[in-house]
Amino acid sequence: MTTIDTPAGGYSYIPGVFQYSAGVAALPGFRIERVRFSRPVPLREGFRLAARIIEAAGRPLTAFCACELRSPAPFTEEGFKAFNEVYVKTLVDWGVAKDGANPVARSNVCPDIDPPAEPGFHAFAFTIGAANASPSFVIAGSGEVPEGMGNYRNHIVCRGDLSPEGLRGKARWVLGEMERRMAAFGMRWQQTTAVQLYTIHDVYPFLRDELVRRGAARHGVTWHFDRPPIVEIEYEMDCRAVDTERMVEV
Repeated sequence: MTTIDTPAGGYSYIPGVFQYSAGVAALPGFRIERVRFSRPVPLREGFRLAARIIEAAGRPLTAFCACELRSPAPFTEEGFKAFNEVYVKTLVDWGVAKDGANPVARSNVCPDIDPPAEPGFHAFAFTIGAANASPSFVIAGSGEVPEGMGNYRNHIVCRGDLSPEGLRGKARWVLGEMERRMAAFGMRWQQTTAVQLYTIHDVYPFLRDELVRRGAARHGVTWHFDRPPIVEIEYEMDCRAVDTERMVEV
C-alpha cells in the first residue's frame, strides 16, 4: 500500500475509495487528536461542530482527517452510494476532498439497539501542531470485503456463513486488513492505543486465538454491538494510535 502526504492537513493517507481513505497518519510536527460526542449528532450538525472545534484550535478545516459515523440501519449498496455522495460534498466544500481523492479515514456502523434516527457523528479526528510528537494514526473501518471491487455483495468473505468458523474467517480477513493498512505507515498492533470491533455476533470462540494472540487486544478491545454499514457484511474493525482524546457534551 502506498501513502500520499497532504501538507495542508498535516497528515498522510492511504488511498481508498471515493468516500474514504484506508487510513491516516500525522506528518512530522503534528499529532492527531480525537473528539467524541456525548451522543450521536446528525451529520450536518456534526460537521458544524467539528468545524467550530477545529477552528478554535487554530487549525484549517483541511486538518479534519478521520471520523466515526453512526447510521440507523445497514444500507443497500445503492443507498450507501447515495449517502456517501451527500457526505463527501462537505469535504469538497472544505477543500479536504478534491479531484476525486478523499484523504479522510472513516468508519460508519449501525447500532443494533437504540440506533439514531438519521446518520450522524460519533467522533472525529483532526491534526494539530506538536513538535516531537509520538507517531499517531487512525486506520479506517473495514468489514470482511475488499474495497474498490465494483460491488460488495459478490466479494464478501464467507458470505452468509454465521457459523463459528465462518465468523472466524471473516475476523481473520479483517485483522489482516488492519495489519496491511498499519504496515503502510510502518506500524503494528504494538503502537495502537485503541482497537474497536463492530458486530452483533459472538466473537468469544476466536477472541483468544485470533485477536489476543496476535496483539490486537493489548489494551483490550472495545466491542460495539453494531452492524457494519452494508447489508450482509457482519464483522468490522478499526484501530488507532492517538494520545489525546476528549469528549464533548452535546
